[in-house]
Amino acid sequence: MGLLDDIKYRYARLGFIGKLIAINVTIFLSLYILEYLFKSNLISRWLYLPKTFGDFFLQPWSILSYSFLHGNLLHLAFNMIALYYIGRLFLSVYNTKRFLNVYFLGAIVGGCFFLLSYNIFPAFIERTPPLVGASAAIMAILIFIATIRANMMIQVFTFRLELWKLGAFFVILDLIRIPMNDGANAGGFISHLGGALLGYIYAKRLQKGSDIGSGFEKIMDMFVSYFTPKKKSPLKTVYKNKQKSRSTQTSVSSPTEKQRKIDGILDKISKSGYESLTKEEKDFLFKAGKEN
Repeated sequence: MGLLDDIKYRYARLGFIGKLIAINVTIFLSLYILEYLFKSNLISRWLYLPKTFGDFFLQPWSILSYSFLHGNLLHLAFNMIALYYIGRLFLSVYNTKRFLNVYFLGAIVGGCFFLLSYNIFPAFIERTPPLVGASAAIMAILIFIATIRANMMIQVFTFRLELWKLGAFFVILDLIRIPMNDGANAGGFISHLGGALLGYIYAKRLQKGSDIGSGFEKIMDMFVSYFTPKKKSPLKTVYKNKQKSRSTQTSVSSPTEKQRKIDGILDKISKSGYESLTKEEKDFLFKAGKEN
């Protein structure tokens, strides 16, 4: 097995969050090497989110591409660690499609907040650098799950606290940091607040039965299907194993019973934390999240 095949094999075995982290790390290292070799940041300039609407209209894709760029190794490391833990928490309840909805919508809204803050507030006009980083998207994920499971207990270093308090801490921290350092990174902190707002509104609307990300999901599905070759299926199979179908139906629990079991597990998480679950309960919750 060659090196490339080995990399492909290891990438295929990664979980969803692991793959997203691998993509971010690969982009960071690739751009770092290219910029070092050619002494130019030409590629980065076409991927980061510029400050003015005029420049943005020349590169509209940057409203998403900026979230895959990072300013330095420390910036990358902090975001990827946060993505790993918060992402796993999210996927223990919801599936990957909803994760992508919240993640990318958080990046888009965060980018819009950045552009508006630069063009509205005079304090940021000269000091704010272009926007890079996945922070706004990760904030959307954090605030979303902190709104849905506000009382869930989590372990942070040596102490335990409710999930909503962790979300509130980061929101307050960004508010405090906006005027610091003469507003040098105020636009970045404001983008975090945009992502947080998206996560909160998305969660609240979902609790009322409305998925505000459904339209975005359809656009993503259309985009992916456009670049995915359609497979021609052979003749349809008309034979059906009735005995297997009956046994499958009887083994599947009713939706009401399944929901009661999910609610019981989530109550247990709220009282004792995620680590208190048995392996069977974790597996059941993970499978249920994929079906949402």
